[in-house]
Amino acid sequence: QLQAFGGGLVQAGGSLRLSCTASGVGFSRYTMGWFRQAPGKERDFVSAINWSGSNTNYSDSVKGRFTISRDNAKSTVTLQMNSLKPEDTAVYYCAVRLFGSVQTMAPGAMDYWGKGTQVTVSS
Repeated sequence: QLQAFGGGLVQAGGSLRLSCTASGVGFSRYTMGWFRQAPGKERDFVSAINWSGSNTNYSDSVKGRFTISRDNAKSTVTLQMNSLKPEDTAVYYCAVRLFGSVQTMAPGAMDYWGKGTQVTVSS
């Protein structure tokens, strides 16, 4: 079971920190990802991190502004979002991928999803 939290309302240029905690066996062995979905749009990949934290991937739209990390001891993956823009407004979801690389992330490749958390960036 995955639980994402940390969303909210922030002004453009501000920061938010999203966290996702996982319960169940094996969190530390799997790739974790963040996706987002804006109203009327498809769910898009944001960032991913491999089981050890040694390999990460970001979409071009967030590269340089967002940072993903994980703490396997706490079964938590975190997305630090800086320099937020209105176009970052979306519901953000964390997800688990049992097999596969952080380089080939897509909604259909994920095995488990958490409930989303709303991020709203005002201009």
